Amino acid sequence: MKTRAFTLIEILLATAIFAIVLLSITTVFFAALRLRERTIAAVDGGLPLNRALGILRRDLQNAMPPGGPLAGSFRYGQGAGGLGSSSGGTAGSSASAAQTVAANSTSLLQNGLDFYTTTGHLGPDAPWGEIQEVNYDLKTSSDPNAYGKDLVRTVNHDLLAVAAQTPETQRLVGNVQSLDFSFWDGMQWRDTWDTTAGDTNLPLAVKVSLQMAVDPSMNAGRQEPVQMVVLLDTQVISTNAASTNSTTEGME
Repeated sequence: MKTRAFTLIEILLATAIFAIVLLSITTVFFAALRLRERTIAAVDGGLPLNRALGILRRDLQNAMPPGGPLAGSFRYGQGAGGLGSSSGGTAGSSASAAQTVAANSTSLLQNGLDFYTTTGHLGPDAPWGEIQEVNYDLKTSSDPNAYGKDLVRTVNHDLLAVAAQTPETQRLVGNVQSLDFSFWDGMQWRDTWDTTAGDTNLPLAVKVSLQMAVDPSMNAGRQEPVQMVVLLDTQVISTNAASTNSTTEGME
């Protein structure tokens, strides 16, 4: 019985095909690994940004309109003032409380978005009320390797303290190139808002535009800014505040 074996050409051809298939599989495998690493890096890098935007959204949604003993101003723009630089309405029995807030002002910040919000909380280490003053601004990073600024949230918790209080500073996210706010007044978007200089209420909506800085060594193109629009329920808050004032005046 005569048997037939593989010729040398057939063996070489099969080896070449196997090498091509193996090379393709290896290329796809390493491409998948690189994609996985980039995805993990993007997700890890986006977590602080998402957390920062979530905190900012929560503060804005609970912003207090001007007026009342603890309801301070809402300000943004050049020369808008710093944390605790002024207070809200000072009518009737609320005058002493408002004067106490003004007396304990720290005036540490001169720019950024400064407003009062009801996002404070009581706890064993936080014996103050829910109303607090917050300020969002960009500060120079203390990291020498950073290629952007830090988005910082500064909070003044105790608005009625007898002695001046040192605000609490919280770094939210780093490597930020720019931070801009726009305010919808019902007709147009405005670049400034100041309830101590003509604006009598909160804006209807606030648009946040945050531009992240790009590492110069990556030679990457300009990234699109991260934008967020937050609606402020000013009508409900203002109506409740007016109703409370009317009730108080009637009781007097």
